[in-house]
Amino acid sequence: MGRAFEYRKARKLKRWGNMARTFTKLGKEISIAVKASGPDPDANPRLRVLMQNAKAANMPKENVERAIKKAISKDEGDYKEVVYEGYGPYGIAIVVETATDNTTRTVANVRSYFNKFGGSLGTSGSLSFLFDHKSVFKIKAKEGVSLEDLELELIDFGVDEVEAEGEEIVLYGEFESFNNIQKYLEDNGFEILSAEFERIPNDVKEVTEEQRTQIEKLLEKFEDDEDVQNVFHNMKENEEEE
Repeated sequence: MGRAFEYRKARKLKRWGNMARTFTKLGKEISIAVKASGPDPDANPRLRVLMQNAKAANMPKENVERAIKKAISKDEGDYKEVVYEGYGPYGIAIVVETATDNTTRTVANVRSYFNKFGGSLGTSGSLSFLFDHKSVFKIKAKEGVSLEDLELELIDFGVDEVEAEGEEIVLYGEFESFNNIQKYLEDNGFEILSAEFERIPNDVKEVTEEQRTQIEKLLEKFEDDEDVQNVFHNMKENEEEE
């Protein structure tokens, strides 16, 4: 199986383990999508797929409706998506994606987490070469459509890796191809179970258990911060998690 699939498989349970945090993350993403392109999912492809993500995460329908209503309210603040990059202990590269209404607070928090645990906050774009930014779609397998045929069909739409996951299929494509992939899947009757963006490391670093413990303390700080949407790193996962 491909590098992207193995990386995502190893970390997905950690990312979706905290239900309350997942709902907060999805609520912010919905708010950003609504403010960008309106509250009508039929006219807003990004909102449409986020609503599907919310369903897959068992987010109550009323929570989704509340997030949409808040986004169109004049009293609702604007969330800004900001990416921070730096090195944790032992040279582990870390990319932190945030959605915040207070960038001053968020950058101060992110910097303090890096500093407290022996890392350092870098400049924007300094680590981009270490990660591939990917569009990741999970869809239901369609009767009569083989994995090979689907992969050949989707190459022209920016997909570069297709993997089976039980009765479901995971597609990996270029970051810029998200809309094209989504449109193809919808136009051809595929059920999209979830769609998101991932940063897949080009290489991973092995660490000792003692080193891992220290690095994970830093990662937990990021994951506990409500402004942080995603944290990506190039630390090799434990063998039993692969």
